[in-house]
Amino acid sequence: MTHLTRFALLVFTCFLCGCGRQSTLKSITLATTTSTQDSGLLDALLPEFEKATKIKVKVVAVGSGQALELARRGDADVLLTHAPDAEKKFMADGWGAERLAVMHNDFVLVGPAEDPAALKGKTTAVDALRAIADKSAPFVSRGDESGTHQKEKALWKDAGIAPAGDWYIRSGTSMAQALRMANEKNAYVLTDRATYLALKKEIALVVALEGDEKLLNRYSVIRLNAAKHPHIAREEADRFARFLTSAEGQKMIGAFGVERFGQALFVPDAKSPD
Repeated sequence: MTHLTRFALLVFTCFLCGCGRQSTLKSITLATTTSTQDSGLLDALLPEFEKATKIKVKVVAVGSGQALELARRGDADVLLTHAPDAEKKFMADGWGAERLAVMHNDFVLVGPAEDPAALKGKTTAVDALRAIADKSAPFVSRGDESGTHQKEKALWKDAGIAPAGDWYIRSGTSMAQALRMANEKNAYVLTDRATYLALKKEIALVVALEGDEKLLNRYSVIRLNAAKHPHIAREEADRFARFLTSAEGQKMIGAFGVERFGQALFVPDAKSPD
């Protein structure tokens, strides 16, 4: 065997070994809402999951509506979203194999400290939105079919208002970017509390309304139906879902934010979702 032949054989063998190693790597694609990333929660959870399971998690953080669409196309292995009505339809249409509650927090309406719409004293989100519309006070909307945007649209509907005009600003951005835009424009914005607290030191916006039961914000993990997309990493996705809803995962979720913000940003909620 010539030196050239030996070299060629060696290169071919290394190529085969490299391909073999590549094929055994375990990974999943998590499609999730931007709030789980912007709040820093995933930075706390994923290293522990990856360390324990040797499964790498690729995160695609978009609005919940976009995350569900990615799953329909087969471009995700597992979902972590906060759009209950859209999730129920997703399950009813057969795209999901299992939907489990993971946690909840709440939405808050934040705005300029001077409160141009005079929201002080309001106790419901519907009344607050009516006041904002009456004053044509600047309001930034996610405008991206995210869970937050869907909640906002439901509240406007309850208020009997179809928001339009220069005062109603559609950002089409993540929650963090929408908050920064509202800060720049001295505007109101509906946000999940976790993202607001994570950015609180960067912006001047203050909580204008909170505590309305309509502002509850539930998150669920959804395992996908492998019959729809056989290529998905079903076993690895299942392990991720079990991690989030396990005693260990729930403990980590309940503790997240306490050290940095003095309060938990999410409440563990591992039970069958509504």
